Amino acid sequence: MTTPRLHAYFRRLVELKGSDLHLRAGKPASVRAHGEVDALSGEAPLDDRTLRDMLRELVDEVQWQTYVDSGDLDFAYEMTGTGRFRGNYLEQESGAGAVFRLVPENIIPIENLGLPPVVSTLADLESGLVLVTGPTGSGKSTTLASIIDLINRKHSRHIVTIEDPLEFVHQCKRSVISHREVGRDTGSFAAALKAALREDADVVLVGELRDLETIALAIEGASMGILVFGTLHTSSAAKTVDRVISAFPSEQQDQARVMFADSISAVVSQILCRKVGGGRVAAHEILIRTSGVVGAIREGKTSMVHSMMGAGRAHGMQIMDDALAALLAAGSIDVREAYMKAADKARFKQGAA
Repeated sequence: MTTPRLHAYFRRLVELKGSDLHLRAGKPASVRAHGEVDALSGEAPLDDRTLRDMLRELVDEVQWQTYVDSGDLDFAYEMTGTGRFRGNYLEQESGAGAVFRLVPENIIPIENLGLPPVVSTLADLESGLVLVTGPTGSGKSTTLASIIDLINRKHSRHIVTIEDPLEFVHQCKRSVISHREVGRDTGSFAAALKAALREDADVVLVGELRDLETIALAIEGASMGILVFGTLHTSSAAKTVDRVISAFPSEQQDQARVMFADSISAVVSQILCRKVGGGRVAAHEILIRTSGVVGAIREGKTSMVHSMMGAGRAHGMQIMDDALAALLAAGSIDVREAYMKAADKARFKQGAA
């Protein structure tokens, strides 16, 4: 069997310690490393026909037809000895395109991620909804994988993961783990989540809360005594609360607010910052369930959530600007980076000028 030509690009991505490979018809191949996207040296632009031929070598006929019909395809690909990749094929103005994200073969233990200590305690919850949020590429999947790994090491539970595509593959340790990939093992996140409620699941990881049905089922599962983890592309805990409630029709939002308040256990929002000396470091905003937080959400006083986090350090809570200030004080990031990522820019403005 002929070796797919894209393998050479995957090796270069790993050699450069990059996170993503970008391919576009009419452009040279590019790699994102340490947050910056740069063309690979010595690479000529890829013509559309050559790129399509290379992309076709990685997938089966059903997957290729999906791409041809819809202009999009999400899938996972494993290159033995090099790594796993989350692939996305797309159509764009100059022709075919693709992005491949490198997924670490080994799950990083939570102790090595530099997460705030309270995040590790989420693995000990028996029920509730835990949301990990942030922009694309902020490391949400890595954080969730490390939490699931900790549960797997500490507790004897049935864990069901639902992803599109499947990224991290956990080996059963103390827990029994069922991996389900949307499009291969199940029709949708909602269908798999609905089934998990009947599969004696103790823990369910939902790769993405994409739609109302999935969000509603995640809340329902948490209220039924399951520990549900999910992700959203929101930038703060307060915005996460608003995003979940606004997903429901207006006539259902009062009831949804009560159900969400009763089920939410924690929100971990994260962003990646440029690190002094190279690389990137994560900053985290953390909301932990307290009676005050529950009351504020129930009453629709989302604006109070931010101040509760700032005053909730005893519970492990923190706002993003405090996390940035701590990284700045430790010399991990410079003041310009803190200013660019901060919500209250006046706090960092003097040093950034």
